[in-house]
Amino acid sequence: MTTTTLAVLVPLLPFLGAVAGLLLGRTAPGFVRPLAVLPTLAALVLAALVAARQGGGAAVDAATELTPTGSVPIELALHIDGFAALVAVLVGLVASCVQIYSTGYLRDDPRYPSYAALVSLFTSAMLLVVYTGDLMVLLVGWEVMGICSYFLVGHYWETPQARAASLKAFLVTKLGDVPFLIGLFALATDAGSFRITRILGTVASGGLDHPTPIALLLLAGVAGKSAQFPLHTWLPDAMAGPTPVSALIHAATMVAAGVYFIARLLPVFEASQAAMVVLAVMAAVTMAGSGLAALAQDDIKRVLAYSTIGQLGYMTGALAVGDRGAAVFHLLSHGAFKALLFLAAGVIIHAAGTNSLAAMSRMRNLRDRIPDAYWTMTVALLALAAIPPFSGFFSKEAVLGVAEHVVTGHTEHEPAAAGWIVLVAALLTAVLTAAYATRLWLLAFRGRGAEAPDHGRQPLTMTVVLWVLAVPSLALGGFAFRVLPDWFDGRDLGPTLTTSVLGTGLALVGGIVTYAAWRHTTALAARVPLGAVAAHPEGDAARVEAEAIAAHEPAYGDIAYAPDPADPGRLLLGPLHRHAAAGFHLDAVYTALFVRPVQAGASLVRFLDREVVETYVRGAGALPRWLGTAVRRSQTGNVQTYVSALLAGTVVLAVAVVLVATGA
Repeated sequence: MTTTTLAVLVPLLPFLGAVAGLLLGRTAPGFVRPLAVLPTLAALVLAALVAARQGGGAAVDAATELTPTGSVPIELALHIDGFAALVAVLVGLVASCVQIYSTGYLRDDPRYPSYAALVSLFTSAMLLVVYTGDLMVLLVGWEVMGICSYFLVGHYWETPQARAASLKAFLVTKLGDVPFLIGLFALATDAGSFRITRILGTVASGGLDHPTPIALLLLAGVAGKSAQFPLHTWLPDAMAGPTPVSALIHAATMVAAGVYFIARLLPVFEASQAAMVVLAVMAAVTMAGSGLAALAQDDIKRVLAYSTIGQLGYMTGALAVGDRGAAVFHLLSHGAFKALLFLAAGVIIHAAGTNSLAAMSRMRNLRDRIPDAYWTMTVALLALAAIPPFSGFFSKEAVLGVAEHVVTGHTEHEPAAAGWIVLVAALLTAVLTAAYATRLWLLAFRGRGAEAPDHGRQPLTMTVVLWVLAVPSLALGGFAFRVLPDWFDGRDLGPTLTTSVLGTGLALVGGIVTYAAWRHTTALAARVPLGAVAAHPEGDAARVEAEAIAAHEPAYGDIAYAPDPADPGRLLLGPLHRHAAAGFHLDAVYTALFVRPVQAGASLVRFLDREVVETYVRGAGALPRWLGTAVRRSQTGNVQTYVSALLAGTVVLAVAVVLVATGA
């Protein structure tokens, strides 16, 4: 079987699994789980075979015209280089782990068949984005992911938080998709084709006429899809969906699509220095702001959500200094440990019966109840904090290293301003990342107070997946930069001495300071009696999470939650804590600038429709009705009345004739 045939089957198998799952979900429920897991696993195996055959060498290209469209054709095209091959393996791995994990996590959920089918469709759409060589086909996968995320985030539609979060995610991402679509058409018009290879050839020959507006339009779509400032606000609220969905969205699909898109078309963005500086500023603000916000969140999933936003900022920062190798390297590394973090968080939520870190900090021996989640999450948090030798260290240092090269003048094509912006923001974020990772670990696993509830061992399908993902979280970094340099444009992605010392040192400082703050706040909290923690009743993980979301209002509603005296984030952030917990009130700003004016405009239109337009409509119907009533009343049937009216009319006509004749 040829490599092209294998590549076609990779996105096709999950799609067929989704269709079959939807058709058989009610009539043959016993087939739902195999149809969810087996096609995704098969896609993973085929993606690995495609990667092995591609081998980081020449790209695999194939195309056939979809339909005649005039001067700019749309083609079913494949373009599989080293980046595409590796990202497809990541997508297949994370999606397979999510599907296997979900068989235990949602084992009693009546909506599991539709959930599993949507996850398969989500996976298929992302694989289509990764493998396609035509931008219009890429747009199809791009939009299908948006639709799937709407339904999956709103899986617990009984809760108002899930309904609001799904609608917000859909609208915010669509807001970015409008300029993105315009940018795609403008790019294809300049290049004369939607084919990625032809577009890159046009850029290389200097044939792109409007690089800056095109790049900025495309960046708007990337900011929405990859949750970058200022369109990142939908991602923390999207945690109202099931935890496996969060793992899929944050680790391998949806948010990764924007970063992958820039990496695939990086020469288009490099053609405009203004666009690269804008990308650098966007990445810097995203990194630093999300790090501060994560340090103030009480909901464990929102901490991880802001963490994802920050790590995506690292990736876009690497792209802003012109190195897609470092960006995709961190994308792969982050995909492994972030999927592990979310899936382990799902186990913790089930065991604790709450999403709240404040509540977990009042539970003793929670780590003993869930040893698999404890150890694997520890590995993932160390990778997130970029502590050597975990994978996050190597990929994050690769980003710092390329920013340093731009600053020191080793790279001529990228603006030095972009390098400085990315480097300073990335070093600051290294401190914040280690701080909120340490805080999460301490509050979740070093609590004091009542005994943590005991729900027994988690299903094997959930715990095995955690250990599978722990392997790349521990070993992927060192393997990637030593064994796979050809897959990353042949560039050396090893950490440099300067950034290694700075990055690791700052991470250790962040962790140590947070630990010291926790010791201090714990000593103060020891003087305050801790109330008993209500153990959540035994139940399936999905129902526990849905009820925890509904009960834990601070995560998705009012931000003014009860203070936790043992929270080191309050001590570290001081007066900034309240603003960071609210996401620096960006949602309130959007409400004031956009939501309320739109609502006011809608109210005005409704008033005009009811009071003005309908008045004319009602008047147009009332006037004939009134005339008809007057005529009807005049028809009395009295001959004398008719003769009198006739004579009166004759007199009036006679007088009128006389007056006209006299005037003439």
